[in-house]
Amino acid sequence: MKASYLHPRDELVQTISRIYRNRMTTTSGGNLSILDENGDLWITPSGVDKGTLKPTDIMCVKKDGTIVGPHKPSSEYPFHRAIYKARPDIKAIVHAHPTSLVAFSIAKKIPNVKLYPASFACNGTVAFAPYGVPGSEDLGHKMAAAFAKGYDSVVLESHGVCCGGANLQEAALRVETLEFTCEAEIQAAQMGKPIALTDRQLALATEFDPQLPSMKHSVAKMTIGEKEARCQICRFVERGYAQRLFTGTTGTVSARVDADSFVITPRAYDRRQVSPEELVLVSKGKVESGKVPAAEVLAHQAVYAAQPEVNAVINACPPNTLAFSFIHQVVDTRTLPECYIFLREVSRFPFDTLYKKPETLAKKLSMRYPAAILDNNGVMVVGPDLLSAFDKLEVLDCSAGAIRGSLPLGGIVPMSDQVIEDIIVAFNLPK
Repeated sequence: MKASYLHPRDELVQTISRIYRNRMTTTSGGNLSILDENGDLWITPSGVDKGTLKPTDIMCVKKDGTIVGPHKPSSEYPFHRAIYKARPDIKAIVHAHPTSLVAFSIAKKIPNVKLYPASFACNGTVAFAPYGVPGSEDLGHKMAAAFAKGYDSVVLESHGVCCGGANLQEAALRVETLEFTCEAEIQAAQMGKPIALTDRQLALATEFDPQLPSMKHSVAKMTIGEKEARCQICRFVERGYAQRLFTGTTGTVSARVDADSFVITPRAYDRRQVSPEELVLVSKGKVESGKVPAAEVLAHQAVYAAQPEVNAVINACPPNTLAFSFIHQVVDTRTLPECYIFLREVSRFPFDTLYKKPETLAKKLSMRYPAAILDNNGVMVVGPDLLSAFDKLEVLDCSAGAIRGSLPLGGIVPMSDQVIEDIIVAFNLPK
């Protein structure tokens, strides 16, 4: 069910469960709240297991201060109240302790959202609030002061992160996207120097809005092939989110329907839950009316036009490969046989390519070279079907993580030329 249809109690439970399952907070840590249209504040309770929280556990602090519910409101209620007072436009708050963001908070540093356009678009500039005793009015004043300056995401000194939003989903997705960026930044720093985007590049990504002519479409016009593509995409998007290959705000998947048509995920949707009817058909350069396809639609369209054997395309941002894109390096496929067999050679493209030269991507991405690192934009993978493309994505990300993990051990020792030749012969790979 869409969050907008949920009662605050149910939405808070659904969201804290998601945050907990994604290991972005602990059993006792973190707290969420919603300020409803009546001025009542719904908030997670103090001292209740986040892994088993029920709607009946949610507390309500009425506008007049009356407390309703079976427990005590979160001990951090003071800073929730202070933030709402400082920022009337904020209607939901998420405070959590994701590992990578906590690393920044205890190092007293702010993550560089300019490394990744999706993070910059989602969070804007991130603030840093000095330490305050948890649950104190002092902490509330310090956090409210940061939010009052217009920041939506604030790293708390030695205390994790707090994000606000117009609704709970927006606030939670800010936390999630920022955590992925932090994880990738930390990994990238272990391999080299992360390279931030310029203001021009950020503007290019933020303002990029490909326009395609529209066409009328309806369920009555859908073929069996299109229906199958829609259902498969939804399954793999949900799976990709569960596997941490996508965040709630990033990840684009498409599948070919026929020689002239493909179905693609829409722009601005939550990857944890997407339905077949939300997906967008693109046929002969036209998009079904009333829907907005993902920003990568022109690149996907170019690949399908240039590569007839490609039937699925995926853009993703798992932290392992995202780290490589932050330092503008490719993933060496000579790590283990599976990686070389599936990927052969990973390409790399400058940041602007996705937006300005999609045909350049399309000429390279093929069954022979199915994966590419996009500078500061994750990875793009193609396949003869969705399962194959998804498998390649998983292999690529596992290999990227293994390469980084090998650094304390002295780094990888690539497979020799003879080993590569033996693999090519054994699996009849094209040279």
